[in-house]
Amino acid sequence: MGRVLVWLIAAIITLSPQPALSEPKHAIAMQGEPALPADYAHFNYVNPDAPKGGSITYCVVGSFDNLNPFILKSLRTTARGMIDRIFGNLVFEPLMQRNDDESFSLYGLLADTADMDPERKSIEFHLDPRAKWSDGQPVTAEDVLFTYEVFTEKGRPPYSARMSMVAKLEKTGDRSVRFTFNDKANRETPLVIAMTPIVPKHAFDKATFDRTTLKPVIGSGPYTVAHVAPGQRIVFKRNPNYWGKDIPAKRGFDNYDQITIEYFLNANAKLEAFKKGICAIADDSDPVKRERDLDFPAFHKGDVIAEKFDTGIPPVVTGFLFNTRLQKFSNPVVRRALGMFYDFEWANKNLFGGKYMRTMSYWQNSELSALGHPADDREKALLAPYPGRVPADVMDGTWRPPVTDGSGQDRRVLKAAFDIFKGAGYALHDGVMLDPEGKPFGFEILTASQNEERLAAIYQRTLAKIGIDVTIRSLDGDQIQSRKQRFNFEVLIGASGFENSLSPGIEQFGRWGSAAANAEGSFNLAGVADPAIDAALEAMVDARSREDYVAAVRVLDRLLISGHYMVPMQHNTQEWLAYWSYLEHPRKTPISGYRLPTWWRKPK
Repeated sequence: MGRVLVWLIAAIITLSPQPALSEPKHAIAMQGEPALPADYAHFNYVNPDAPKGGSITYCVVGSFDNLNPFILKSLRTTARGMIDRIFGNLVFEPLMQRNDDESFSLYGLLADTADMDPERKSIEFHLDPRAKWSDGQPVTAEDVLFTYEVFTEKGRPPYSARMSMVAKLEKTGDRSVRFTFNDKANRETPLVIAMTPIVPKHAFDKATFDRTTLKPVIGSGPYTVAHVAPGQRIVFKRNPNYWGKDIPAKRGFDNYDQITIEYFLNANAKLEAFKKGICAIADDSDPVKRERDLDFPAFHKGDVIAEKFDTGIPPVVTGFLFNTRLQKFSNPVVRRALGMFYDFEWANKNLFGGKYMRTMSYWQNSELSALGHPADDREKALLAPYPGRVPADVMDGTWRPPVTDGSGQDRRVLKAAFDIFKGAGYALHDGVMLDPEGKPFGFEILTASQNEERLAAIYQRTLAKIGIDVTIRSLDGDQIQSRKQRFNFEVLIGASGFENSLSPGIEQFGRWGSAAANAEGSFNLAGVADPAIDAALEAMVDARSREDYVAAVRVLDRLLISGHYMVPMQHNTQEWLAYWSYLEHPRKTPISGYRLPTWWRKPK
């Protein structure tokens, strides 16, 4: 028995009733108060009277051989839908549910109320007495305790690390548990605990929990696994006895009797399946390509609808991400010069019909962005221990990447980048860029689609003008994921996209924190290990006021921009979907964008 398990068991106290921490609340918020009152009927972006019935087929690229999303082996090949931001948490559920029309507020789900200490040193959850697993057994406090025990011993990041912030986990009643936090925790920790999916103790064997499985698993969610064709298809059927169908946080959700997720080898095969009516929905970020792809009879007849959805969140950041664990990318000056070779103006004009905007910040189009916001006294104080880490133009908010003439060969920008290389000890010899040790400088870009290959080729062509040899290697999605998990790459494109929100929090530690830089399976793909960034992350999650929070995120943004860990490309502020006309969706789109679990099929 390991030291962690001994500590954990010692921390669990059975049935130790204590006074309530505060008045139980139906919802909790990261900052301020939740927007909806205790007697709210439903979230405001759903149709509470959406008709139930029918089926839908979603399509994805990839494969799967596992139904347990909580283990390290799941990072590459877990079936979609078990816990899923896009298609919904069909099988497993957390204690509390996020309202997608608020920055960061959680409402009761498996737990109908929560008592959170004002200082956020502890939180007690009271389980809804109606909550049941799909086999009819009740959700109990023992299930919560088991979840954290097995995640700590056998789970994957980030689940495996959450108990490290807990000083004591105790059962305070048949349907209540209390988490008391230690000094490693921060003000976001209670919300992270509330969002953690819970698994049934009676349905899992702790000894074998970390093994992949294709046996249908038991959860508390609205659907059960009905059929599995490994690597090809998974079918979910609505549980007619789903316990939460009438609670406010689930009203208007989960409207299909059956959900099928079909897997395809590549994006082209998936597109053809959509045109044939196999797939209900298609998405594409390329405005030129999607217009071309919609040139088929069903669209012209009106059987397929194309629609744009406005969002209020920062755009996804995609681009060429450097593996800074490698010596060739360890110098931020070199990374800065490499960033100047992506010709956005040429790409936008020739590939995207001028419909894109340049991505320059990790929280662009929000108050959290460093762009256009000079650093205030709070930010300067956070950066004071790290002098010189942020250039003057990034500090005053005026920094912008170089703008080319759109010709694909703007000599002015090329010369400026080349001068940076020269200043770092690089030299051009017989048309080949040599590093300070006299070795040819070049790298490999991994791509997972034709669109990514096309963007990589633009970058490759420009870098070749100053003697940098770039190779492009195309891999399928599973191979890319495996490489990411082991940090076995030089440069990634596309697969390195980062979704951001108006309430960045603990997930940013996994992307940029030093502790995650060399943790297998972490999302710190760039290998960032910077004490200044760590300090900004800590300030962000410990902020007591909105002003302190905004300052901390802006400092993080300034440090990421200054570190040149990736070459951001472009974005469109609207989400786009094409879907077959038998589908309908609510009139209101939440700030986080469209939510497929709220859609329904038109009654016949």
